Amino acid sequence: MAHGFLAHHAQDDVGVATRDLHAGEVVEGVYMDSEQSISITLASNVPLGHKVALKDLPANSECREYNEIIGRITADIAKGELVHVHNLKSIRWA
Repeated sequence: MAHGFLAHHAQDDVGVATRDLHAGEVVEGVYMDSEQSISITLASNVPLGHKVALKDLPANSECREYNEIIGRITADIAKGELVHVHNLKSIRWA
């Protein structure tokens, strides 16, 4: 099975979709630092190149990608949901 998303580091909160992903789909991804696989059920559609939550992310928490803090969660995000400008504020704009 081809991976539906990639996560750069095992500590990441988000993965990046490698194809269009669809709500309800069970999709497998891989952590690039360890090649460990992870499987999640999608809670929303996630377009190619967009971020998907790998775990529940509460509002006002930090978000990690590349094992670096990339922003702050602005609304609760459930595992498998799209992570984008409507629920994540980039640290570049903080």
